[in-house]
Amino acid sequence: MRDAGHGTARDGALRAAHGAVPRSRTRLRGPAAVLAAAVLALTACGGPRTGAGEGTGGELTVLAAASLTDVFTDIAADFERAHPGTRVTLNFAGSSELAQQVNSGAPADVFAAADTATMEQVVEGEGLDADWAAEHGTHGLVFATNTLRIAVPPDNPAGIEAFADLAADGVQVAVCAEEVPCGAATRTAMDASGVEITPVTLEEDVRAVLTKVELGEVDAGLVYATDVDSARGRVEGLEFPEAEEAVNEYPIGVPAGAADPALAAAWVDAVTSENGAAVLADAGFGTP
Repeated sequence: MRDAGHGTARDGALRAAHGAVPRSRTRLRGPAAVLAAAVLALTACGGPRTGAGEGTGGELTVLAAASLTDVFTDIAADFERAHPGTRVTLNFAGSSELAQQVNSGAPADVFAAADTATMEQVVEGEGLDADWAAEHGTHGLVFATNTLRIAVPPDNPAGIEAFADLAADGVQVAVCAEEVPCGAATRTAMDASGVEITPVTLEEDVRAVLTKVELGEVDAGLVYATDVDSARGRVEGLEFPEAEEAVNEYPIGVPAGAADPALAAAWVDAVTSENGAAVLADAGFGTP
């Protein structure tokens, strides 16, 4: 799993900071020992605390679809500024892979998928945080949409003009595997058009497909509109009517195992805020 977060260089320092407390060289007895024990207990508990979700800092692990890489990286920078001391770790991959990780108990405070079917895997597995789900819905909150595009190298060597051209002899096409949301959308587009594409490679996430096109390893790839925008100048994006039959809705939710549900809820609020919506729109995402 790729980690696009802000690094773990401080892990060693954190371990050191929370390491064993040096023992006193003087052994206290009687009332003094009782008083010292009470003071130590209060110190260990840290006294009254404000929840990390209120901005006092904490660790937040966000698992998100690969197509959200750019926008969530931008939102994370804003979120850390708004919540001093908070470190956001972003893990991007294919939605289905991430759903499996959540259901296997991997650390996850927030999960954002590229389609509702994949969110259902988590809902039916570990489930979403009960309090968050009671307020926002047990199936997650849809915050964006995305539509397929045909991505070709800038010189379009195969002369691709329409979806049907991807099925022509000799045309090398990269698509996502069908268990990944972009692959499921590709299958929907093929079924809607009656065009059957035989890809030369099946990739685990949409960014891998985009890379194949950028490197000129294939004549075309099926990616999202947002991926074309992110690679502007390196690929050309072609719209096709069949894509309207395969628009993906992006849900987000707080998994049941979230370490800090309050901080996770604050992240979801940031994504769905007016500023978050503007960042998503700038990247080419549609509104639900």
